[in-house]
Amino acid sequence: MTYNKLNNLLGWACGLLASIVYILSVEKTTSWWDTGEFIASADKLQVVHQPGAPLFLMVQNVFSNFALGDVAKVAYWMNIGAALCSGLTIVFLFWTITALAKKIIGKPETASAGTYYRIFGAGIIGALAFSFTDSFWYSAIESEVYAMSSLCTAVVFWLALKWEARADEPDHGKWLLAIAYVMGLSIGVHLLNLLTIPAIALLVYFRKSSKIEGKGVLYALGIGTLVLAFILWGIIQYGVRLAAYSDLFFVNSLGLPFGSGIIAFFILLIATLVYGLYYSIKQQKALLNLALLSFSFIVFGFGSYTLLPIRAQTSITLNNYDPDNAFNLLSYLSREQYQSEPLLKGQTFDAQITGVESGKTYRKDEDRYSPIISSRKYQYNREMLFPRVYSEKHSSFYRQYLQLGEGQSPTMGDNLRFFFGYQLDHMYLRYFLWNFVGRQNDTPSQGEVTAGNWLSGISWLDQLRLPGQQSLSKSMLQDPSRNTYFFLPLLLGIIGVAWHWKKNKRDAAIVSLLFFFTGLAIVIYLNQTPLQARERDYAYVGSFYVFAIWIGLGLIVLVDVLSRWFKQPVQKLALASTALCFVAVPCLLFTQNWDDHQRADRMMTKDFARNMLNSCEPNAILFTYADNDTFPLWYIQEVEGLRPDVRVLNYGYLSSDWYVQQALTDMNASKALPLGFSYDKVKRGLRDGIQVMDMGVEGYTDVQTLLDIMLSDSQQNMLQTQSGEYVNVMPTKKIQLKIDRDAVVRHKAVPQAWEHAIPAYMQWDFNQDFVTRAELSLMGLLQNNNWERPIYFVKQAPNDIFMGMDKYLAAEGLVYRLMPVEMGQAADEPSLTNTEALYANAVKKFKWSDLKKLNFLDTDSNFMYDTYIQPNLYAYGLEALMQEGKVAQAKDLALVAYQHQPKQPKNLRQSYFSTVLTDTLIRVKELDKAKEIASINIQQIDEQLQYHYAISKESQAFNPQNIQLGLAALDRYRALVNQLGDKQLIDRTQKIWKFYEDVWLKG
Repeated sequence: MTYNKLNNLLGWACGLLASIVYILSVEKTTSWWDTGEFIASADKLQVVHQPGAPLFLMVQNVFSNFALGDVAKVAYWMNIGAALCSGLTIVFLFWTITALAKKIIGKPETASAGTYYRIFGAGIIGALAFSFTDSFWYSAIESEVYAMSSLCTAVVFWLALKWEARADEPDHGKWLLAIAYVMGLSIGVHLLNLLTIPAIALLVYFRKSSKIEGKGVLYALGIGTLVLAFILWGIIQYGVRLAAYSDLFFVNSLGLPFGSGIIAFFILLIATLVYGLYYSIKQQKALLNLALLSFSFIVFGFGSYTLLPIRAQTSITLNNYDPDNAFNLLSYLSREQYQSEPLLKGQTFDAQITGVESGKTYRKDEDRYSPIISSRKYQYNREMLFPRVYSEKHSSFYRQYLQLGEGQSPTMGDNLRFFFGYQLDHMYLRYFLWNFVGRQNDTPSQGEVTAGNWLSGISWLDQLRLPGQQSLSKSMLQDPSRNTYFFLPLLLGIIGVAWHWKKNKRDAAIVSLLFFFTGLAIVIYLNQTPLQARERDYAYVGSFYVFAIWIGLGLIVLVDVLSRWFKQPVQKLALASTALCFVAVPCLLFTQNWDDHQRADRMMTKDFARNMLNSCEPNAILFTYADNDTFPLWYIQEVEGLRPDVRVLNYGYLSSDWYVQQALTDMNASKALPLGFSYDKVKRGLRDGIQVMDMGVEGYTDVQTLLDIMLSDSQQNMLQTQSGEYVNVMPTKKIQLKIDRDAVVRHKAVPQAWEHAIPAYMQWDFNQDFVTRAELSLMGLLQNNNWERPIYFVKQAPNDIFMGMDKYLAAEGLVYRLMPVEMGQAADEPSLTNTEALYANAVKKFKWSDLKKLNFLDTDSNFMYDTYIQPNLYAYGLEALMQEGKVAQAKDLALVAYQHQPKQPKNLRQSYFSTVLTDTLIRVKELDKAKEIASINIQQIDEQLQYHYAISKESQAFNPQNIQLGLAALDRYRALVNQLGDKQLIDRTQKIWKFYEDVWLKG
């Protein structure tokens, strides 16, 4: 068999093996974070959040058809689509490694079998090692953009190597055109693929230059960077900007219809390109011809974005930013909805605003574009170059991390210390070492020694960084998310790096540049703030991909070393080395990572979404807040068609005009919201933010009066600023809403037992300093809904979105329901509990998959369980039912909670809240179950406290909050086991308590 055939066969074999593993491990439904939005949008070709991924949506839409009408399998098939993209990535990685290895150790067409074995062994080890790395495997099996983005990166770099091998052939340009086309297509997936451009520019320079000079290298890097910038800003940004301003001229100046300027712009663009190509051919200007063709292919690939304005003009339900015209599309691509991070120069976190500059854009009105303020750029009194500590919201973290006193400003040294210590080390190097050294656990980390650190598995070495390694419990050691590789992948990769630089400096420089741009350059560009909502390792998978190339090349070094030690045929040593490395790296990675990456039995996300919607009465309005309480609901409504009568409103989006416009229209089986005002009152550029000012108004002011003032266009109801501008204001924070008691009773807005407590007015203090469209919409809804449609808030939402109405929120399990009830409850927090609804939801309506069958509960599902489900649904519900004397109902709920708890408590928080369940089971005479829970949790508490005790003896890095929580839980269990009457358990608990009492409470 020829080299090429064997190379192709083995590449496909590696991809097939990876694909099989991925398909076996995919989730059968949606998962957390953005996947719910992507699946829902791909299924109906809708518009996702900025900057969009239209090509990804179209490809996934194809995979959705394999469900053959079974809506419950749409997500599964889209996940398979991601798995197949990931499998193809492994194919191209194999071919990339063998291409690089072939250039170093000779042309296999005339080489020995030993050369074959070394090259293909390198490809197998590198490709399969990357297949089973932590971060890539996580992204590989969910319907998110990163699997397809990795494929685009792999294809582009492989094409670059194919061009390099054929650069002297007459038709070599076709490979560069293929690269340009894939680049253009990849824009419709994710922009990460474009980061390969500088490395490709360097490859072209090395291949085409007869003499390599430092100046030439810098020129190549400069050209590559300029090409990257040209695509990012010239094509994606200014190309759309030119089309938008062309449309502005045609509509506003010539009076032509919307879109006419865009058509004219593209006709001119196409005509210019056609003429340029004609001219380049006629004048035999090959370089100009190649450049114009490449530009054309990039633009053609970028054309997938036409999906967005086309679909935005239809009646789709998910229409983020409504990019139905050129200016909205420009704002969409510019991510204007999100705050931009300063890069070259910017403020420090303690800087004060000294001035503001307003940008301008245009809003599409009925027959013309109207100028509006697009964004504001602030000037500050304190700025520095390369700002890393810039976020005012995170000032407390910065001060703690940098040990700055109150009022002490950060220096450039502090700035760089945060960059190297947090952004580079914690937010990149930690992720890198997760994949090639090992991972402590999947607990989200902000630097604690107990959470989310890299870990080798070599106990004495880990102990130097992470105290307490000798006191790890069996459950900690057997935690599926604890993965240890003993430095083996890292060492093989480092060997490969050194060998690559020694044998072929040019190729090593190219690969190293790619490693830099897909890793460290992203760290610099993202300029991430601390306390991220989730771990961000998925953003750096490209650099892990590159390191896997070096892992593969490391095998060749091992063969060379063995050939010096043992006088055996090279092919035998190559086979032995491949087998050894296969066991030591890919197999090790696979066996360590399988148990926490296998998602086939996970259903928590879908369960959570279904139960959240089923918490709501018919035709309800449900306010959500974050990704994980919004996107799963969108999925289950849009794809599986569950509860289309419930209007799900993301409160953060509601501050945008386009989302208010959607709220004012019918959607699925949900009628438009009765806000009492039209879209024209809050469209972009009008009332983007209304300041709350104390105007000395006495008493409480009706909601309608405040709405009339804030929505008024009359200067008599406005405040004149120092600049002479008239602006709307909210003159008081004291708000009241008149209650129509008959309507409340008629629509069953409160339980019958609470009807006596319906007040004449709801009165509350507004809890914010600005009024956005979200607050205007909520006020309008309160005024005009008249309790016809139930209003709910997810329990995950921060108190800010309640507008100060906390006292009128009644807990019903996973949601709060707004109720006009006055029973002397506290005003500053939700304290009402509708036990009837909570019981009906938890016991009769909710359906959960059996968590006890899962050997591993992923970090996001675990967070939802121990932060919302366990405390809010079970612990809080059980206490409320027992307080009301509803013992039989409490027993039913306790049995449900017992049935649907994880096999093993994962942290002290779960053990603490389990005391409520244990107490209830004792009181309803379910003593065996109570004893089982008590025994498991006391063991868990002891193990956790032993670990924290060991840390406290060895380091100052222990967490006193965990210790306090553990002691509080243990103290509660002391009382509970006495009620159980099990002497052995009582003695064991008392012995544990005595030890820690002596250590911490008496010390």
